[in-house]
Amino acid sequence: MTVQTDRKSFTIWGLSPVLFAVCMGLVILAIYIGKLPKGMIGALAAMMTMGAIMDKIGDKTPVINEYLGGAPLVCIFGTAALVYFGVMPDSTVKIITDFMKGGGFLNFYIAALICGSILGISSDLLIKAGARYAAPLLAAVLVSCGLAALVAGMIGYGWQQGIMHIAMPIMGGGMGAGAVPMSQIFSTITKMDTKDILSILIPALALGNVMSIVAAGLLDKLGKARPALTGNGHLMKDFKVEKEEEIPPNIEMMGVGVMVSCVFFILGLLLNKVVPMIHSYALMIIAVAMCKIFNLVPESVQKSCNMWYKFVAKNFTAALLVGIGVAYTDLGAVINAVSIQYIVLVAVVVFGAVVGAGFAGMAVGFNFVESAITAGLCMANMGGTGDVAVLSAAKRMELMPFAQISSRLGGALILILVSLLLPVLG
Repeated sequence: MTVQTDRKSFTIWGLSPVLFAVCMGLVILAIYIGKLPKGMIGALAAMMTMGAIMDKIGDKTPVINEYLGGAPLVCIFGTAALVYFGVMPDSTVKIITDFMKGGGFLNFYIAALICGSILGISSDLLIKAGARYAAPLLAAVLVSCGLAALVAGMIGYGWQQGIMHIAMPIMGGGMGAGAVPMSQIFSTITKMDTKDILSILIPALALGNVMSIVAAGLLDKLGKARPALTGNGHLMKDFKVEKEEEIPPNIEMMGVGVMVSCVFFILGLLLNKVVPMIHSYALMIIAVAMCKIFNLVPESVQKSCNMWYKFVAKNFTAALLVGIGVAYTDLGAVINAVSIQYIVLVAVVVFGAVVGAGFAGMAVGFNFVESAITAGLCMANMGGTGDVAVLSAAKRMELMPFAQISSRLGGALILILVSLLLPVLG
């Protein structure tokens, strides 16, 4: 008699280990003989193969998979280490960096997630959650800054520096929309060189991003241990979420999703020309949300965008995290910032963001874990790249719209606060 087993064969990225090894071997060969194609093909081949193997390592390594964020942490800092120690050739670093920055892969990914996740949720949820979201956002900033000032004063770092040099860059919305414009504000007011200011701000931002990813993994564990504190990816308490209709994958629908997501991204850029003080991501969120609330997009198109978002999240997240590690993560800056005093202050800021956003969120009807992740950690991470890593570590990618509100509108709030506080605190 034949015994049937249900054990699933071990695969890497859907391929058998042997077939995956052949694919990765060819990519590695092309990398080290200088034949990796420039542009999208070479970049994606390298990012997807590295992402696949590091995703497996992160998921299977004890402690890392349970408490340190798992695959996202390994994908980002594993590849950052390859760059830092010179294992990855400069030519490959350039190909991936050009694709991430000049090729706009990060924008492409985030556009798909914002558009698909907003159009895929309830209009009532958008209205009710959006009206209350300012409370946990403000609480995260106030508590993190307050704790930074208190602890910095106690350990002799200086409470003003604790706020301006640690809390503000961490909570400032990332690099391009946070640290860089923040350095311009510092330079204008203090007359310091921008490069010197960035050398102060970037280590806090980088280390805060690391701790935010770790904290996201811990919050996911907290939600599993204390189910009452989480909505398992849903921000609001006591909000009945209808079971999503299962739609078989449809190539034509995903094509519609690609086009509409890109058009909404362009709309955000056009609106930014009219309202330059608000980031284009934030304006895109507002535009998509208005279309959802007022039912301006046909239901079939909404489903198409949601289907495309799921495809992108499933197949490109690990590759994107590798790109973040190569193009956006300076491991040297993180290492140089490592001191007991500095680590304590950064940890206090991240902890304050979690506690402030979590409890304030509960007060307005949000789940603690989801509120702490979106209004807290997505303020304390490295902007759009950090949002992807944090939500991936927390296994809650569907929260991307709220994460982007934190990174973009919250980041804009921090820039305003810096311009007001810096003349006073110095």
